[in-house]
Amino acid sequence: MQKLKFILSGGGTGGHIYPAIAIANELKERFPDCEILFVGAKDKMEMQKVPQAGYPIKGLWISGLQRRLTLDNSLFPFKLFDSLLKSRTIINKFKPNVAIGTGGFASGPLLRVAGFAGIPTVIQEQNSYPGITNKWLSSKASKICVAYENLDRFFPKDKIVFTGNPVRQDLIDIKGKKKEARDYFKLNPDKKVLLVLGGSLGSRRINQLIAKELVNFSSQEVQVIWQCGKFYIEEYKHFNEKENVQVTAFIDRMDLVYAAADVIISRAGASSVSELCLVGKPVIFIPSPNVAEDHQTKNAKAIVDKNGALMIKENELDTKFTSVFNNLLSDKNLQENLSENIKKMAMPNATKDIVDEIIKLVESQKM
Repeated sequence: MQKLKFILSGGGTGGHIYPAIAIANELKERFPDCEILFVGAKDKMEMQKVPQAGYPIKGLWISGLQRRLTLDNSLFPFKLFDSLLKSRTIINKFKPNVAIGTGGFASGPLLRVAGFAGIPTVIQEQNSYPGITNKWLSSKASKICVAYENLDRFFPKDKIVFTGNPVRQDLIDIKGKKKEARDYFKLNPDKKVLLVLGGSLGSRRINQLIAKELVNFSSQEVQVIWQCGKFYIEEYKHFNEKENVQVTAFIDRMDLVYAAADVIISRAGASSVSELCLVGKPVIFIPSPNVAEDHQTKNAKAIVDKNGALMIKENELDTKFTSVFNNLLSDKNLQENLSENIKKMAMPNATKDIVDEIIKLVESQKM
C-alpha cells in the first residue's frame, strides 16, 4: 500500500495550532507510516509549537489584515502572491492525499492551491462565527467540520459535518487526577482553587482584573493558579511572592490544572470552550472583544444560552465581576447546575470524527 501523506495548516494562535496537532496525532495513530507536514506563518507560534509536538513545518510569508492602515496591510497582496507560489511548490513536492486547514491566514493560500490541484481539502472551523480565511476557502472545500450549529448561513450545507472541536485526549477523564493535581501544584486540599486562563498569549484586561481582585480572593481563602501569558509574565510574576497565588506564562499540564480547579475564569476561544465543556467545571467567560467578528462573545453565548456558564463582558468587569464571582463561589447549587449543563455540550470524539471524514476522502480517491 502506498504511504499516505497529509498536509496540515493552521496557526497564529493556540486555538488554530492545537486542533491541527490533535488531528495529526490521530492520523499518526491510525497510520503509523504516514507522512505529515505542517505549513504555518513565519514568525508565528506554530513555528515553535509544531516541532515541539514532533512534526516538520514550513513557513509562509503571510499575515492577517489589520483593522487600521499599516505597512503590513500594504504588503498583504505581495505576501499573498508569495505564499501562493510557495504553497504550490510545497504541494507539488509533497503530493498530499488530503490537505487540512484549521484556520489562520497560512491555511488560506495552502488550501486554495491544494484545491486547484485537485487534492481533497478539509476545513475545521472551530468558532460559532467563521473567520475570513475559512469563508474564502469554503466554496472549494471537500468537507467542512464544524463545532456549532447553524453554520449553513456561511458554508455550503451539503459539505458541513457536525463533529465538534479536537481536544487534548488527556482531558477526557480527569476525575481521578484530583489528588495528583493538588500534589503537583502544591495546593491546600481544604481551600478552593480558582484557575485563570487568559489564552496562549495572555490578556491584559484579565490580568489587570485578577491583580485587583487578589485581595478579595485572599479574604475568601481561594488559591489562584493564574496563567497570565508570555507577554505579561515579567509584569505579573512578582505576585508569586503572595501566599496562595501561582503565576505562570504557560501551563504544561492542562489535565492536572483542570482537575485541581473548582472555578475557572477563561477567554472564550473555540478550543478553550470545547475543552471546558469536556472538563465540566463552573466557568465565568470573559470574551475578548478584539477578535474578528466578536466571535468569542458568540462562542460564550452559545454556552450561556443553555445555562452552561456565566459571562461578563470586559466593559462590565468593574461593576459586575466581584458580585458574580462571590455569588458563584458561595452557591453550590449554581456550581452543580453549570457543571451538569456544560458537560452536556461536550463532544469527546471530535478528533476521531474529523479523521473519519479525512479517511473517507482518501478512500474516495481509490474508487
